[in-house]
Formats: sequence, C-alpha cells, structure tokens
Amino acid sequence: MAKTIEEINEKIRRGKAVVFNAEEVIKVVKSKGLKKAATEVDVVTTGTFAPMCSSGAYFNVGHTNPRIKLGGGFVTLNGVPVYTGYAAVDILLGATAMQVEDPLNRIYPGKFLYGGAHVIEDLVSGRDVKLVARAYGTDCYPRKQLETWIRLEDMNEAVLLNLRNAYQNYNVGVNLSDHVIHTYMGVLQPRMRNATYCSAGQLSPLLNDPFYRTLGMGTRIFLGGGIGYVLGGGTQHNPSVPRTERGLPRMGAGTLSVRGELKQMNPRWLRGASMTGYGVSLAVGIGVPIPVLDEEIMHYTAVTDADIVAQVVDYSEAYPNCVPGSLGEVSYAELKSGSIKIQGKNVPTASLSSYARAREIADILKRWIVEGSFFLTQPVEPIPSVEAGLRCKALNERPVVNGPGPSR
Repeated sequence: MAKTIEEINEKIRRGKAVVFNAEEVIKVVKSKGLKKAATEVDVVTTGTFAPMCSSGAYFNVGHTNPRIKLGGGFVTLNGVPVYTGYAAVDILLGATAMQVEDPLNRIYPGKFLYGGAHVIEDLVSGRDVKLVARAYGTDCYPRKQLETWIRLEDMNEAVLLNLRNAYQNYNVGVNLSDHVIHTYMGVLQPRMRNATYCSAGQLSPLLNDPFYRTLGMGTRIFLGGGIGYVLGGGTQHNPSVPRTERGLPRMGAGTLSVRGELKQMNPRWLRGASMTGYGVSLAVGIGVPIPVLDEEIMHYTAVTDADIVAQVVDYSEAYPNCVPGSLGEVSYAELKSGSIKIQGKNVPTASLSSYARAREIADILKRWIVEGSFFLTQPVEPIPSVEAGLRCKALNERPVVNGPGPSR
C-alpha cells in the first residue's frame, strides 16, 4: 500500500511514526518480509560523515563606520583569502582555500595545517576570527583598511553552502608505483600495500535511495548538526553509470548540493581536515530521512554492505592521467573486513569515512523524528535520475593564444 509524505508527517505529529536507521531496517525487512515491512515502517534514516571538499560558506559581515567596500578588495579570515566579488560586505569562503603564507607543497609533502575548513570550524565553535581587509575606497564607501575580530554571532547572515556532498559511491584508492603518494584518498603506500575508501556504505544516503525517488530541491536534512536543505543534484552529479541488478551504481554517481544556517550547527559535525601532501577539506555530517512510500523504496533501504560494490583505482598513474577502467571490483563488506584481494594480493583497507559517526547521525535524525521535532518535506523539483541521461563532461582544453577572447 502506497503512503504519502503528508500521511507520514501526520503520524510524526501524533507520535505514531515507525522509524529505523538504515542499519536496523536490514533486520526488519529480513524478519518481517518486504511487504509487511513497507506497511509498518514509515521512515528510514541515513547518515554519512566524511571529508567533502566542495563545501564552503557565505557571510554578510555587516557595515563598518565609516563604510568599507569589501567587494573588489582583498579580504582574509585568519589569513585565509575569501572571495569578495558579490557586494560591499558579502563574502564567500571555500573549504579548500589555504592561508596566504602556507608553503603548500613547496616543502613536500605539505602539512596544510589551516585553511577555509578550519575557519568554518572555528566560527561554529564560537571562536574569534581575524578579518583583515584592503579596499580601494569610493565616495560612498570611503574606508580603505580594516583589521578586526569577528565571531559567528556578529554576522548578519552565515550560511553553509556546499556544491557537492554525499557522493553516491566512490573509488577505492591504491598505489601501484614504487614510492609513497599523497592524495585526497590519503597516503597510499607503494606496490599496493594499502587501500583506502570513503563511504558509509549501507548507511550512506544516496545508496539507500539509488534513483533519488524521495530526494530533490527542498528535502529537509540533518546538516552539520542542524537543519539543512537539499538544493538539488550537486556538481559532477552523474546518475548514468553502470549499475548492479539492485540498481546501485558501481562507481561514483549522484551528488547533493546542500545549504543550512551555520549559527545552528555544531563543530562535532563540521571539522577541518588537513590531508598531508594534498590540502584541506571539510568533514561534513549529513543525514537524510527516506520516507517509505512503497515496497520499492523499502527494498532499496534494506541494502547491505555486501550489495554495494566499488572500483579499485590506481592513484599513481591511472587516476591522475584519466586512464579508464579499474583493477577490480570489491564489495563494502569486503572493504570493512579489513582487507581485500586485488590481483591475487591481500591488501589492508582503511576508511576515510566514519561509520560510527554516520550511525550516530542516523540515530540523531531518528530521535528528532520520533520526538516530533523534525518533519519531512515534499521536494519541489526532483533530482535527475538515470533516465535524464546526464553525464559528467570533461574539460575541453584548447590552446590559449595572445589576442582577443572568444567572440560573443
């Protein structure tokens, strides 16, 4: 029997909603059967906590006296440059931005101790952040310099705006070369002496709704410890990849673009991450509620780590040079066992994503729903699915020559 989001919300209001996290519901479906479980279960909560590079925040820092026009000027927060090309006091901070004086990889491998992600964590933690600005001055914005301390509570607006989060599956990284390499998949030892992966597997949001049936613009979610919303598919959203018989993508596929108010978030769920030899990223906590509208959705939410597969990719040669293919395919059950077998070799595995934190997020979201403080939303625009035929396009490189730019 089909249900609606409105019907489920009414059960939440009356304290009658039946909610399980995505780990618990596997046993529910196994014991009760798909049809009965779909009738009884109303919501399945999911979670993920991992580095998500395409994240950031925008702020309106308020006007000084006399006024200063940050737009077009040079502005830093704790030494990290921000983008100022919006207006007088609107600024945009990217999670991967680095301090101006950081040596980066000039001293290899770089430590990347502090960047935009750490600024976001500091602000959410209630710490003072130093704002330094140099402006060119105008008749209506005469001030040209500013050095001050600012807190999150001082901002007029502070919004987490992440362009690509919650990747639906991803590569397993290995290193076939004879030397250590430093990547966004962590430090990879030579001659395939370790393998790293980054997904919560059976708890991961987009692996529990592989065709995005319940997701879209306006979906209310757990974001960074507070309430956030899905804006739509994120950058590099690519649903048209090979899939298993269960409909699960065999490689990286869908993504989410999300937003939420920073002032309600918690530093436990927004953490700056320094990745040796690579850069800075922001570890983000995301939890998505999946309404069980019918048996098909119930079937998808009962996914197990044994059902989910990922491609093993060489990050020393194949990945940096866009060489297609993989070294093999492994399940998340195998990855979480501590080792996988690739080309006849047993390779130790480690995750960049915290399964324990993912479960905690799913349980927090479950509690909010059971207590009646979190309601589901009907998406106003769906996320493109496989039928849309979208594909991730590569940059078409063209030689740059002196002279005028492209004709308009």
